[in-house]
Amino acid sequence: MQFTDKYIKNLKSKEKQYDLRENSGQGFGIRIMPSGHKSWIFIYHFNGKKQRMTLGVYPAISLYKARELHRNAIRCLAHGDNPALLQRQSKIEARLADTVNDLINEFLEKWSKARKRSWKEDERILKKEIAPILGRLKAKDITRRDIIRILDGIVDRGAPIAANRTLAVVRRMFGFAVERSIIEISPCYGVKAPTKENRRDRVLSEDEIKAFWYGLDNASMFEISKLALKLQLVTAQRKGEVISAEWEEFDFKNGWWVIPAFKAKNGFSHRVPLSKLAIEIVEELKKYSGDSIWLFPSPKDNKHILASAIDRALRKNIKKFENLKHATPHDLRRTAASYMTSLGISRLVVSKILNHVESSVTAIYDRHSYDKEKKVALDKWEEKIKEIIYS
Repeated sequence: MQFTDKYIKNLKSKEKQYDLRENSGQGFGIRIMPSGHKSWIFIYHFNGKKQRMTLGVYPAISLYKARELHRNAIRCLAHGDNPALLQRQSKIEARLADTVNDLINEFLEKWSKARKRSWKEDERILKKEIAPILGRLKAKDITRRDIIRILDGIVDRGAPIAANRTLAVVRRMFGFAVERSIIEISPCYGVKAPTKENRRDRVLSEDEIKAFWYGLDNASMFEISKLALKLQLVTAQRKGEVISAEWEEFDFKNGWWVIPAFKAKNGFSHRVPLSKLAIEIVEELKKYSGDSIWLFPSPKDNKHILASAIDRALRKNIKKFENLKHATPHDLRRTAASYMTSLGISRLVVSKILNHVESSVTAIYDRHSYDKEKKVALDKWEEKIKEIIYS
């Protein structure tokens, strides 16, 4: 007797359970319970003992799929393994397998926090976009389609750039999972960024710098946010390094701000000369920081304000700035660098002010601090800012 779909479908239950096997001699069969419940079975001998294993429930497991599972079990026997035992072990492993929530926590603790000062942004993205949808599922069961659906949802709500950022974090997380043998293949493989991003090269014009400077005075944002934006323009430092600045990093007597290595993006301590304008801004901050160790303390806890708060504050107020459109905090750093080079300051010195990573052979042997050159450059930039805003 050879099983067919029609034959299996028409099998009726009896008062007692009963088994039917094909006449193939390979132990493939089906068990019918009094309730009408049907399940595929494999009868075989292992180490001289008769064994039975369930291959799956009909009709959830079709005849075609049951035959495939049967062939796999026979291959296990051929290799000297007990297929029923392997099946039980597989079920235990599946039950204990990491969920996506487990993966998120492990990734944040063992990769993101150890490598990125901006790890909180990874946490925010994963907890907001991924955990609510995939969190309880097994990481190994996540498919490319699951990832695409999430990205499509973010795009559909009008946030295509946020979808790109989500993909970047999720791709890194599942790459981490592959490296640690949590999964075999990343579901992000072959998934393309939802939207094309143009490389920003925005540099504020002199009119825009003036509009920005005076527009901040009337903007609806915290005073420390206004001062953070001004300090970034004046010093040309990264937003994250500005908002995380601590009072102990400043030497007002000699006019220096020393950004410690653990805060700097390239991992090297960075000395920033303070122009008179920069010192005025920092002195102004003393009115608002109180006893905090931070120049820009958060009103909510004992930490500094978040980078996202600065972005949000500028974005919400941008329409209030006359003659200024589509500006971001990072545009301020780029603007400062661009103007300094236009003032005749060498690109090397500007690069030192920006604390860019240098990988050339020359850079390895170059131990010159460039402190004097950086101070001259930032003083010239201060003169240019004053010329612009007071004209």
